[in-house]
Amino acid sequence: MPDAKPLPLDVLPTFAAVADAGSMRAAGEVLHLTHSAISQQIRLLEERLGFAVFTRQGRGLVLTPAGQRLLDSTRSALAQLADACRDAARLAQDDAQALRVAILPSFAQRWMMPRMARWRAAHPQLRLELTASMHMADLRQEGLHAAIRHGSGQWRGLRAEPLIQSPRVVLGSPAAAARLAGQGPAAIAQEPLLGNTALWRQWFDRAGVTPAPAVHPVAAFNDAALLLQAVEADVGLGLVRDLLAADALVEGRLVQLAPQTLPESHDTYGHDPTVYWLAWREDLSDWPPLQALRDWLHSELARSRAQLAAAHKGGLA
Repeated sequence: MPDAKPLPLDVLPTFAAVADAGSMRAAGEVLHLTHSAISQQIRLLEERLGFAVFTRQGRGLVLTPAGQRLLDSTRSALAQLADACRDAARLAQDDAQALRVAILPSFAQRWMMPRMARWRAAHPQLRLELTASMHMADLRQEGLHAAIRHGSGQWRGLRAEPLIQSPRVVLGSPAAAARLAGQGPAAIAQEPLLGNTALWRQWFDRAGVTPAPAVHPVAAFNDAALLLQAVEADVGLGLVRDLLAADALVEGRLVQLAPQTLPESHDTYGHDPTVYWLAWREDLSDWPPLQALRDWLHSELARSRAQLAAAHKGGLA
């Protein structure tokens, strides 16, 4: 038996067409190829195989037993190839409509997740793939399109816009609100405090508490979601951006304990390193799925602000 040589795949559809049509001329009409082109491909196929696949019968062609066996396998192979092409096209389409975003766990848990049903309703054709991470992801290297992160908003190769720049407010559980009812800011210093010492000192200074109280938080967290969870459990009071806690404030799980707020804190470069930013690759600025995410985020944040304002007006927060 001669050694098998690699077959040029483009001759197999031609072979199947000749077998179906019963002649090269008829197959050429179906494939829009000349008789000589069809003949050349069948000759190449038989040379590579080392045996004939057709015999002449009258003015037509019929398959040899070997040719019939090859045709059966060819039909199966072509059908599998067609299925694979359809699957690949579907995957490519899905990938084109998949938006991969790195997101801070705090933002994901406290703000994004409760709104995912509305994202899905607004954009059922877009698959949002979220990767929760505290580290500063390299978007291109990690195959990501965008990220929601803290920082200055200035990253090489990325464009960015601020998402949450709301003031920090003193939050407590309903039980803490009951304990502090009718008391001023100074009473807050007598409660267990959670979070950053420097921020608490700034808040007491802005609230006019004198003499300045000793601030010794009982716990600190590197994730705002954990801090908010501890505040809801009445472990202590937190100083948190009100927009991040919007749902808990509106639902009454948290209470704003004082009207005084703490605006953004700036580093030596004039940036607040705890602002939440949406950053994306510059080459994707005009990509419709990314624009859809940007528009949706800002729309939902505006909705949260309106709900907070209504809660304050109604005395719920």
